[in-house]
Amino acid sequence: MYTLLYGFYKYVVQKDEFCVLILGLDNAGKTTYLEAAKTKLTKNYKGIHPSKITTTVGLNIGKIDIGGIRLNFWDLGGTERVAVFYYEESHAIIYIVDSSDRDRIDESKEIFDKMIASESLQGIPLLVLANKQDIPECMGVREVKPIFNKNAHLIGKRDCMVMPVSALTGEGVDEGIRWLVDCIKRNAYLRPPRNNQES
Repeated sequence: MYTLLYGFYKYVVQKDEFCVLILGLDNAGKTTYLEAAKTKLTKNYKGIHPSKITTTVGLNIGKIDIGGIRLNFWDLGGTERVAVFYYEESHAIIYIVDSSDRDRIDESKEIFDKMIASESLQGIPLLVLANKQDIPECMGVREVKPIFNKNAHLIGKRDCMVMPVSALTGEGVDEGIRWLVDCIKRNAYLRPPRNNQES
């Protein structure tokens, strides 16, 4: 009887879990973005002050419950070679662009193209964030979007959005994640939640 009740309780309470990979060049604002997202979308969460955030070495993990599901965010430091190991487990990608760093935009685009060309990521939702919109004279979405859309054939048939954001001020953070939640739910037949995948 206990097992039956526990099973029913687990069924009612357990949320579907999805993994979101946060990628981008170093210093693009990946960790600051994750902290801003947790602060905005997790009740009673007191985030790390931006001045205390350091460069991620390895993996930084965050969880947010939103829209009836649980998102597990994987903020990866290091090279794209490390990221490849996480591709097959991912349900969505957030790619963060430092829109204030014009000197490295080509390098960022090169990493982006390699990433989206991966077969393991085919068809999964992609959110490109033009970060650091709080910095004067940064590139806006109108400038960033055409750069990252040059190889549209690599993006293929998937939900894809480019949005402006400031991880530092939190502006635009929740809009992007809410958009991503809708896409992940729609895409669940292709990539089922982690707790529903057959082992």
